[in-house]
Amino acid sequence: MKKKFLSLFLAGAMLISAGLAGCAKKQDSKKIGVAMPTKDLQRWNQDGAYLKEKLEAAGFTVDLQYAGNDIPTQQNQIESMINGGCKVLVIASIEGDSLGTVLATAKEKSIPVIAYDRLIMNTDAVAYYATFDNYKVGAIQGQYIIDTLKLDSTDGVYNLEIFTGDPGDNNARFFYNGAMDLLKPYIGKSLNVKSGQIDFETVATAEWSTANAQSRMDAIISGNYADGTKLDAVLCSNDSTALGVANALEAGYTGDYPIITGQDCDIANVKNMIKGKQSMSVFKDTRTLADQVVEMVKAIMDGKKAPTNDTTTYNNGVIVVPSFLCTPVFADASNYKKILVDSGYYKEADLA
Repeated sequence: MKKKFLSLFLAGAMLISAGLAGCAKKQDSKKIGVAMPTKDLQRWNQDGAYLKEKLEAAGFTVDLQYAGNDIPTQQNQIESMINGGCKVLVIASIEGDSLGTVLATAKEKSIPVIAYDRLIMNTDAVAYYATFDNYKVGAIQGQYIIDTLKLDSTDGVYNLEIFTGDPGDNNARFFYNGAMDLLKPYIGKSLNVKSGQIDFETVATAEWSTANAQSRMDAIISGNYADGTKLDAVLCSNDSTALGVANALEAGYTGDYPIITGQDCDIANVKNMIKGKQSMSVFKDTRTLADQVVEMVKAIMDGKKAPTNDTTTYNNGVIVVPSFLCTPVFADASNYKKILVDSGYYKEADLA
């Protein structure tokens, strides 16, 4: 009787073990790796958290990692995701050229890669790219300056300074080109860049750092505007650079605040818009982007092609990456409540 009981017990244990293993295998078969660059910028925290929430709601297991803006850390995290059984990788790269080797391993293991908001460069291991129309982001910023200064009807000359993002982030060039393609015809006529700093390499801001932008703006004010010369506009590609510019103006500029553009609608910057210290910020609703990425992941996991709406624009140096572009809008003091609060992106108390 004891032997029979023991036999039945062992058989039951084996069935339970096999069941658990089967569950684990099933769970692993829906594991998605999400690699984000840093927690230092508000938007990446929001992107990562929302993407994880939506993927899990769709039935996936999510390995979400932040790399602290350290390239070797991100490389190691992605390698861990590959070895850990992730079936799709969603990657917002720190530096677009840094992932070729680790993604070659992903390709060898037939793991599709979705580049998230930052195009991954010089590799054929990228299956898709999900982003906003980043050239249009810059164009919105440039057109805002043109319209606000009435450059098409003015006889005056206005002083402009320029700040864009990290030179290793391919998006920074799209933002810069989108704005400068509109602004360059006015430079030397109704627009004057008093510092002389115009080309991309000179106006780029390493790591999109607020501190780096503030330091450069301090030097520009000291060398060009300390004598009371008026600064009329500052083209900033995103909110972290705009915040650095605003901090420098607060400390060392005595005139009226210039037009300052931005992007991301970070809380600190929306507060500055309300106070009149920043003019606008291009809003890229990351909920829209994350929702689209979830749909792309679902399609891939179902063995289908992911939805795209651009198959010609984004050449990463090796291949043209099929892309889905979401549409950006801009917020300012007149419409931020409708765009940011009424939509549920922020609560009114967040901006108080």
